[in-house]
This record gives sequence, C-alpha cells and structure tokens, in this order.
Amino acid sequence: MGVTGGIAAYKAVHLVRLLIKEGHDVTVVPTEGALRFVGLPTWEAISRQPVTTSVHDDVARVRHVALGQNADLVVVAPATANTIASMAAGLAGDLLGTTLLATEAPVLIAPAMHAEMWRHAATQANIATLRSRGVHLVGPADGELAGGDAGPGRMSEPEEILAAAQALLAPGDLSGLRVAISAGGTREPIDPVRFLGNRSSGRQGAALAAEAAARGALVTLVAAHVDAAVLDAVEHPSVVVVHVGTAAELAAAMKDASASADVVVMAAAVADYRPREAADHKLTKAEGGLGRIELVENEDVVAALATARSQGRAPAGQTIVAFAAETLPDADDRRERARGKRERKGVDLLAVNLADAEHGFEKSHNAVEVIGEGGAVIAEASGTKRQVAGAIWNAVLGIR
Repeated sequence: MGVTGGIAAYKAVHLVRLLIKEGHDVTVVPTEGALRFVGLPTWEAISRQPVTTSVHDDVARVRHVALGQNADLVVVAPATANTIASMAAGLAGDLLGTTLLATEAPVLIAPAMHAEMWRHAATQANIATLRSRGVHLVGPADGELAGGDAGPGRMSEPEEILAAAQALLAPGDLSGLRVAISAGGTREPIDPVRFLGNRSSGRQGAALAAEAAARGALVTLVAAHVDAAVLDAVEHPSVVVVHVGTAAELAAAMKDASASADVVVMAAAVADYRPREAADHKLTKAEGGLGRIELVENEDVVAALATARSQGRAPAGQTIVAFAAETLPDADDRRERARGKRERKGVDLLAVNLADAEHGFEKSHNAVEVIGEGGAVIAEASGTKRQVAGAIWNAVLGIR
C-alpha cells in the first residue's frame, strides 16, 4: 500500500488496519512526504512489517522490484496530484514509483487533493492516461476539504476503499451479468428556464454501477442530470452511460437497456407528474401562466418494466430492484409502506431508505433496508453509498 504526502494520510492508517483485519498481509510504502503527516513507527506498528522509503534498503532482495512482483494488489491512498502525475509519466524516483512500475497486479488509487487541482486539465489528462492503462479509481468524494473549502477531491472513506480493494482481490461474483441501472433525478420542463424536479444527485445509482462493474458485470447506467464529478467514479470499461432528461426519456432508455438485462435497478428519482404542456417561452407573472400549472401523470417506469418481464419481453430470470425514499421517522411505518410499494410495482426487491438531514438525497451516506419476498427485511446496510451498493448487490445475488 502506497501512502503519499497529503493530509488524508491519517485515514490510511485506518485503511491498513481494516485490510489486516480482513486477513491480508500489508506492506506500507510511504513517500517522504507521507512521513511528514504520519511517522514511520506508526506504519510499522499498524502493518507489522518493516517500512522504508528508500530503494537502497534491502538491496540483496532487490526490494524495489520484489515488492511489486509479489503483490496481489497495489493500493495508493491518498494519491496526490503529484503522485498521479508521476504515475502517468512512469517516474521511478522513490520506492513507491519503482514498486508501481514493477508490479503486474491490479492498481487501485484513491485521489485526494483540493477541488481546483482535481479539476485541472493536467490532472484530468493524467487520470485518463492511468485509466487507459487499467488503473482503477475509487473517488474522489465531494465534500469538505482541508482549509475549510469543499468540492470534489476528498479522499474516499477507508471502508469504501476497502470494498473496492476486496472487489479487485476477489472479483467475479457478478461476472457475465448484464445490468441496467437508473440514477439521478428527472426534470419536467415548465418553460425554457423552469422545471419540476427533485434533489437526487445520482450518487447511489452511480455507486451501484461502479460496484457492479468492479464485480464483473456489464453495466448500462441511465443518468438523469448527474454531475460529471459523480460520474467520474463510474468511468470503467464495462460501464456505458446514457444521459436523459425527462421521465419519458428515462423510461424509453430503461426499456431499451432492460430488454437484455439480467438485473434492473431503478435508483433514479422519477417525477410522478409533468406539466401537460411546456411553454416555448419564459412565462411571466403578467401572463398569469405560473399561477396554475396543469399536471398529468407520468408512467410508473419500474412497474412498466415488471409488466414487460411478466409478458416475456425480458430475459428469463430477470431480477428487478426498486428504490423508495421515505421521510417517515418510524422504521415500522417505512417498512409497511415499502411492502405495499413492492407488491404494487411487482418487483423482486425494494430498497427503502430514510431521506433526512444525514442520509439520502445529496448526501454521501445512506441507510437502507431491503424488502424481499413476503415483505421480509432480507438485508440492512448503512454507510457510504458504495458500501450500501455492495450490500444491495449481495442481496440480489442471494435471490438469483
């Protein structure tokens, strides 16, 4: 595990501990910059392995080559902008650089830097280069950064990096499955500048897509108004992203994707209603057009997909998962409402999540209960949206 010179290095201590608790042997390869944040004795104590930054130590074993050759996985967390640039250029100026060049194992990086550095064209070009070489990414997350500002660039939480690492070390439980996932929130135009919409960011759907791809699935992600920063975490050779805007567009795209999908997951927040007519010009108060907007009901997309399955217009054995965001404070009330929705919509699983100040829309964390056959709660998960995604895929595998 490579650790580079960013403040997020303190989180890497917990990541090493988690990896060891899972039974892995971990050798930490810090850069000199990393040791300015977390000292060498800490890395040796937590990993139970000798630690050095020098290519000149243990020369008889050719340590700078042996580490890479013997690794089953190389994780770099945090991966600073400087480290990412060095990796893209193939530089080998320290032990971590030589290890990365000498390994044929999968490489997983967890970027961490200020938002401006992440968005910079040079960083994005370097990321594209690494992805083209097969390097895997987890994050960065969008949140509070060092110095008090916020934006994309925050290192993913150790638990999320662990999940990505575990998927790379033991991939394949979704191998060969074709998956269709919807994410984000639809927008129904009122006029050229206004719309009816919702607060969904698409993070949970994106996490479901990233997790499925990491575990071997072929994924079509139908994204409704999902920010590019969220979709960055989904970029993978096995993921195709289809952009849509309205509920009708999402319905059409999901019908196409679901026609050949083994698993369908409706994580998008789809508008229940749309204006009967969208004005072709900006409505004004003087016109009175904003005082009364006539609405018509949109198609229930997931129910339509369940009907198509029952009529044989989907692969045999297709599994359909729906989501329901609820604000009911009582868990029993949420479950009862979710059981009713599952029956009405005809889906196999329904993931009900509490949408409050800490979970759900526009948040990095989520908490769900998965309702299965007979209304039973077959799975529960809380944590990062990637962790929740992993639990949902485990629940899907449990009924296939």
